[in-house]
Amino acid sequence: MAKETVKIPDVGGGDVDVIEVCVKVGDVVAKEDSLIVLESDKASMEIPSPLAGKVLSISVKDGSTVHEGDVILELEVEGSAATQDTDEQDASEQTSVESNSAKADKNTDAEKEKVKESPAPKAASAEKTVSTGLQRETVKVPDIGGGDGIEVIEVCVAEGDEVSEGDSLVVLESDKASMEIPSPYSGTIISLAIKAGDSAKQGTAIAEIEYQASAEEGAVEEEPAQADAEPEKPASPVAASAPPSAAKPAAPVSPSVVSHAGVYAGPAVRKLAHEFGLELEQVPPSGPRGRILKEDLQQFVKDLANGKTAASGAGIPAIPDVDFSQFGEIDVQALSKLHKLTAANMHRSWVNLPHVTQFDDVDISELEDFRASVKKEGEQRGVKLTPLPFLLKAAALALRTYPKFNASLSADGESMIFKKYVNIGIAVDTPAGLVVPVIRDVDRKSLWELAAESAELAQKAKDRKLKPADMQGGCFTISSLGSIGGTGFTPIINAPEVAILGVSKLAVKPQWNGSEFVPRKMLPVSLSYDHRAINGVDAGQFFTYLGELLVDIRRLLL
Repeated sequence: MAKETVKIPDVGGGDVDVIEVCVKVGDVVAKEDSLIVLESDKASMEIPSPLAGKVLSISVKDGSTVHEGDVILELEVEGSAATQDTDEQDASEQTSVESNSAKADKNTDAEKEKVKESPAPKAASAEKTVSTGLQRETVKVPDIGGGDGIEVIEVCVAEGDEVSEGDSLVVLESDKASMEIPSPYSGTIISLAIKAGDSAKQGTAIAEIEYQASAEEGAVEEEPAQADAEPEKPASPVAASAPPSAAKPAAPVSPSVVSHAGVYAGPAVRKLAHEFGLELEQVPPSGPRGRILKEDLQQFVKDLANGKTAASGAGIPAIPDVDFSQFGEIDVQALSKLHKLTAANMHRSWVNLPHVTQFDDVDISELEDFRASVKKEGEQRGVKLTPLPFLLKAAALALRTYPKFNASLSADGESMIFKKYVNIGIAVDTPAGLVVPVIRDVDRKSLWELAAESAELAQKAKDRKLKPADMQGGCFTISSLGSIGGTGFTPIINAPEVAILGVSKLAVKPQWNGSEFVPRKMLPVSLSYDHRAINGVDAGQFFTYLGELLVDIRRLLL
């Protein structure tokens, strides 16, 4: 057995923060498993293990500040083959560097002559379309470390926005890092070629910017012979760090990132705020130059959950801080990140949306008989047909029939946005907290497909393998207590949706059939809705129709 020391690779210079240690002493890791997560001003990045082995010791912890060459941990690996492979790779890389260096020396004079003959091009991320006066540039995704399918998690500007050089245009996220792409110019956004949820790669167009060319730029365009004296141009956007053996990031474009709204925050903070459903303008900054730090966001969420912060100007008085230890022994346990996220989202929805809840009992005796009749077929398919697929299918048809429920209010409250698709979220309780994965195009899927997909998403949620895209785009939510119990509850709307269905425990109750009482299987359901978007009559019609579909599932075919 041999010991290997894993160190911080080149992360673009300067100190970076350790925001998460992904392993502990005694863990057995595979090659490329994440060891720690770092965050700089411009990106968050994971550092993977260069070798497979057992963690013997860890030299960093959450909150540490590190730089290139600092020791992360010590690994115990099989034999010395890993070290030899590394040495051979280093030697090969050194040989390649020396060879490239020699070639570069030989070609230096020729390259200089070429530069004198023609003007040097602008940054590769911008494509010039007009040569003088007002200029237009198509800003493209720069080299972000290779690979396709980098997700656009936020578009920071809109058409017509005025931006300054360095303002964030979009936020991208790969498997290893999130990063902001800044504007290389000060000007006006003419058009956007990308939107949140898109996949991007190097060269993908982001936006077209119109800006006023400087006199120096005009001189360069008109006098190519003086190209070697070209003035400084804006730096290309910075790619986040890849694993130690891959591409290395350049230095940040600017010490702070400014969005079009004037908020200073890094990509990790923006992503966390997006997950919390918070507007960054609400969060008091404590970082240099008014930068919002992760700690600011966490404190804001904590204050919000404890009632110390007034949401949307509601002026809610704070709950007093009590020292409970004066009354007896206590045990203080920190909330998980997911638990705090849920608390913030629920509080935000409750204080901003006027909730109204209606209750009913639905006779699903026939539905349950049908489920029992296809149990063997389900076993052959490897799928368990629970009541949830029927609830999903009925809700989808009701959303199509009553489109007010398949809509959202615009942020300014001036219009309704009606959705032509039907995506339904299902609330799943996990050891870490509540999550809501979304099933897409519910109205186009069979009961068997819905049963399989809902079971798969629920398992991914419990295994903490859901991706951000798995929890986005919902139109309506179903929260089921299943066999847990209860005769009803008031579910909180998952804003910006306008309604949510709550399902409680099935109970056998006597029902009058006109001549006698007979036992029927009754399902308690509750519908909470946003009274700004939906009135009582709309809710009554929607709820009644939903119940009719569940009472007689043949209606699902109509």
